[in-house]
Amino acid sequence: MSEVKAEQALDDVDPAIRTFVNRINDSYAALTVSEHPTMAERRAVAEEVRKPWRSGGPEMAETRDFDINGVRMRLHRPVAEVALPAMLYIHGGGWALFSIDTHDRLMREYAARAGIAVIGIDYSLSPEAKFPVALDEIVNAVEWLREHADEMGIDAARMAIGGDSAGGNLTVATCLKLRDMGLAPVQAMVLNYGAFAPDHLPSYARYDGPNYCLTIEEMDAFWHDYVSNPAQLADPLVAPLHADLAELPPAFIAVAECDILADCNRELARRLHAAGVEVEVGDYQHATHSFLEAMSIAPLAAQALDDQAQWLRKALRVV
Repeated sequence: MSEVKAEQALDDVDPAIRTFVNRINDSYAALTVSEHPTMAERRAVAEEVRKPWRSGGPEMAETRDFDINGVRMRLHRPVAEVALPAMLYIHGGGWALFSIDTHDRLMREYAARAGIAVIGIDYSLSPEAKFPVALDEIVNAVEWLREHADEMGIDAARMAIGGDSAGGNLTVATCLKLRDMGLAPVQAMVLNYGAFAPDHLPSYARYDGPNYCLTIEEMDAFWHDYVSNPAQLADPLVAPLHADLAELPPAFIAVAECDILADCNRELARRLHAAGVEVEVGDYQHATHSFLEAMSIAPLAAQALDDQAQWLRKALRVV
């Protein structure tokens, strides 16, 4: 057997998601011209790399960009002229990359599949904006959306928060902060392959490397840049895996099996359950980090979105 065939035989990634990961890696290689790109260059490349994956998909009855105290927001509504349940979606990217543009299709998919309004937030990015800047912006956005629900056409009593990777982290941290401030909770959390603590659990060693979309070196650098000093990595609002998780909203956790963060997500599910929080886990075999963005070519990603949409419809009482 040739080396190429042997490598293919041993590949534990879903074939369609493997195509997605390879195309992403090839695009980064083609567009990155500097050996040590600046953060601005990295962000520009990341936006270009994600362009093919954010296009197409469901058409919305309304899409509106607006801002909350200078923070760019985007509202997607699958139907008009009715108050809809809503989800505030927080994009991933290690607190440093991506935007509501890179995640636009993912947000529209949730809106169309679940029959809800989805609002994206372009929170301030690190390393320029350290913890807790982004978290405070998101908490403020939740309260603003509740106060302006009528003009946004959303039902303030039926709201969820969701996010992927760093966005999953910020989702749990937001719910913790709402609880600790004595503010009303949201009704649900959608957590996609989140970064909930910097701990190197066994899945780190098993799924390190560009073939699995996220590397240990990248993740460690993201944690380093997110905080002002290493001591903050112990803060439960930075590492919510180690927080008191009692009284948080019900959660759907999408675990990508072939992801360095897989064990962290499974551990969060265990700890939420132990704290009395209702948890549903989607453990997606042969999926990598970021696999939901491959929904245009990967049936596994589409199935995961359908699973979450069904759960959201129940959690938010969509009729």
